[in-house]
Amino acid sequence: MVFFVGMLLACAASAGDMYKWQDVDGIWHFSSTPPQTEEQVDTIAMPADPAPMITMRKLGTDHEPEYSFINNIWGPIELELTLQDADNVSSEPPLPARLVLPGQSEERLLKIKAIDPGQGFSFRLAFQQMIGPPLEQLPSEVNYYPPFPLGLEFLISQGFDNDVTHNEPANQYAVDIVMPIGTPILAARAGQVMDMEDDFHGAAQQARYLTRSNQIRILHDDGTMAVYAHLQANSLRVRQGAKIKRGQWIANSGNTGYSNGPHLHFVVQLNAGMSLESLPFRFMTPTGGSMTPAGQMKIEGVLPKK
Repeated sequence: MVFFVGMLLACAASAGDMYKWQDVDGIWHFSSTPPQTEEQVDTIAMPADPAPMITMRKLGTDHEPEYSFINNIWGPIELELTLQDADNVSSEPPLPARLVLPGQSEERLLKIKAIDPGQGFSFRLAFQQMIGPPLEQLPSEVNYYPPFPLGLEFLISQGFDNDVTHNEPANQYAVDIVMPIGTPILAARAGQVMDMEDDFHGAAQQARYLTRSNQIRILHDDGTMAVYAHLQANSLRVRQGAKIKRGQWIANSGNTGYSNGPHLHFVVQLNAGMSLESLPFRFMTPTGGSMTPAGQMKIEGVLPKK
């Protein structure tokens, strides 16, 4: 008998809040966007249904099963395949193994067969996944442009190593930039849109909002990834897989997900061998220099809006 276990370390979510209100005629209305009405509106939280970045297909025969993996996003994903409770089993390639699956692709990655064909066999196949290509050394590019237009200035409320909400490796070097809802968000560096979420409306510092933030993840040519989070619902101006230029208007700032007020969460991340980690970086300044972002520091926009 064959068992399969998939461990999903990151996934996109697809859901949004619903809004319910009763008009003056007593008719109830439901909408996926906040209504323009003076009536009392109730927000109905819709659970986020995980949309897996990786799906798997079983091929081959019962005697020699093969497994094909499909990458559903527009960027590479690293897979770690392992066999558990294996009895009379061999695999091609030998497991455990780590493999990289390019974006928007499907590949046959694994073949299983019995060591002794005259005997039965059993096993459990498990996999873990991590977004982004594995990087063995730190990239040389550390200068990024502020992700908003020239002529604007905003306060950084949380800088590096802040133990309030940026206390895990994936966000250790994230910054929160306080700005009004609707502020144009510009690409701090050129790249390709890996994945995105655009249809959440609510915000609160509650556990259920941790996976309900509108965001864009952009892959850079050195394998690092920038994440722009808490974006305004339905404001994304790019599509998945699109090539993005530095300074391109990609979305509007908002207040969605795990948040206590309007701001942009910006972080540069990499896959450090099945581990998502953030990187320290510097923001460019209007005078041509650069600065390390810190809490309670003001930063100015440098790039014109494109």
